[in-house]
Amino acid sequence: MADDTADRIDLSISIAEAMGDIERSHWNAVANPAGERYDPFLDWDFLEAAESSGCAEPSTGWTPRHLLVHDGAGKLVGAAPLYLKMHSRGEFVFDHGWADALHRAGGRYYPKLLCAVPFTPVTGRRLLATGPHADGIRRALAGSIAEVGKQMRASSAHVNFLEEDAWRMLGSEGYLLREDQQFHWINRGYKTFDDFLDALASRKRKMLRRERREAQEGLEIIRVTGDDLRAHHWDAFFRFYMDTGGRKWGSPYLNREFFEILHDRMADKCLLILAMDDGRPIAGALNMIGSDTLYGRYWGRSVERPFLHFEICYYQAIDFAIERGLACVEAGAQGEHKLARGYEPRLTRSAHWIAHNGLRNAVANYLDSERVAVEEGIGELQAYSPFRKGEQQQPEDQDEEGF
Repeated sequence: MADDTADRIDLSISIAEAMGDIERSHWNAVANPAGERYDPFLDWDFLEAAESSGCAEPSTGWTPRHLLVHDGAGKLVGAAPLYLKMHSRGEFVFDHGWADALHRAGGRYYPKLLCAVPFTPVTGRRLLATGPHADGIRRALAGSIAEVGKQMRASSAHVNFLEEDAWRMLGSEGYLLREDQQFHWINRGYKTFDDFLDALASRKRKMLRRERREAQEGLEIIRVTGDDLRAHHWDAFFRFYMDTGGRKWGSPYLNREFFEILHDRMADKCLLILAMDDGRPIAGALNMIGSDTLYGRYWGRSVERPFLHFEICYYQAIDFAIERGLACVEAGAQGEHKLARGYEPRLTRSAHWIAHNGLRNAVANYLDSERVAVEEGIGELQAYSPFRKGEQQQPEDQDEEGF
């Protein structure tokens, strides 16, 4: 495919059938360009690990069809992580009802296209571009995703967990716009965990202190990253992950090989938090470290203990973020219980192209009302904030899987 509409420059757009077919340094130059916040989930190392480990590949219903944009000199200037999907698992933006509706009408919902990071409900860049013509390249990618969907006879194309500017641009290109919410912890210049507690109402402050005290009693909590990570740390975590994944999803998405590759390539971007009882790990959580954000991903435990989940997944993450000077902790999808622990509601966004006119119209009407409900719900949640009056910003002033 070719496109010469992006700021009057010549672009050629092609498809790569595996991340391994793309030069690592070329992908990373557009995925995490210099001067932009580093997103570990867009790193070639992470995306390729999902494929080469067998977690995101055709046999699991994820067929890579990554879009690449080259300029007239042959330089990679844009890209999008794109997959042909045969199901809707591992996405965290739920469209099962749309699939059922089309099937009942005699249509076929799968395959569909998905522009996203597999198994990762984390907001970030999706239409990747760099250089002076980046905006035009993103628009070319937006059009190309829909065009690829038509050529592959896909029912639809979905861009999940994207940033607001790209979301609005896709809306202007005819995509349907959807919103949901997550809970994130925001660092407002705290120097210690006690500084954060001081921003809370007295009753909530006492609750968090009690939860931490009871969760930690008799245990050693360790945080391991970089060169300190060892195989036995990953072995313990993987046991927890398989137990939790088996109970939540039936079949966990990631395998041990994925985590081995992650350790080999990105140990300095991984943080394992483990609860040790007399030297034996009884619970653990994996986090990924970005340039300004700590991302909580997976957790599990072998022993039931009051408040241990909150300590390992939320409070230790806050401690680490304060120590590192990180601006935010994203603790994954779902969980209004996070609100009482100082995590605040934030909008997440997705955009959807649907080929079938009838389904498109029905989904458009549904999304119009859903967006209103989501935004009103976030406003209502502010009333339950644990912060003292004046300590928390209002939603309109805020910048923009797991636990």
